[in-house]
Amino acid sequence: MTDSDPPIMTMEFLSRPSYLGAIRVAVCTILDRSGMEASLANRISLAIDEALCNVINHGYEKDENGRISLSIWHDQADAVFRFQIEDDGRQVDPESIQPRDLDDIRPGGLGVHIIREVMDDTKYEQRSSGGMRLSMSIAALPEPQNEGDAPVRSTKQ
Repeated sequence: MTDSDPPIMTMEFLSRPSYLGAIRVAVCTILDRSGMEASLANRISLAIDEALCNVINHGYEKDENGRISLSIWHDQADAVFRFQIEDDGRQVDPESIQPRDLDDIRPGGLGVHIIREVMDDTKYEQRSSGGMRLSMSIAALPEPQNEGDAPVRSTKQ
């Protein structure tokens, strides 16, 4: 998979929390159609949802008219999925995006932690045109299976 390969799906939408349910369904459907195990697809969908919530809440400061783009690539040869979220919201230093200390027990604020736990690789960067870009990837390698068994995908523990 190269940067010039077209994504299998790109969605552009406004920064409205009411759209997140439909986006989760679309992501899970794409992953399901690839043969991915449902629990891994759900965890990936959750990580993407958390990233989108961060864009809405922090990048756009809950302004519902910001633009967000989500693209998905799938390299079938390596069983790698790559996701990219781009926005035109407030830029931050990528080094400042850190997960909250898990000993700090309080509601919310676990999005970055969830994203990094689910995905194999994450990269935050400022876009030259403004806003931010989050690139994430995960390998969903097939586990050995018995003949006749449904495909099973490994999960990151």
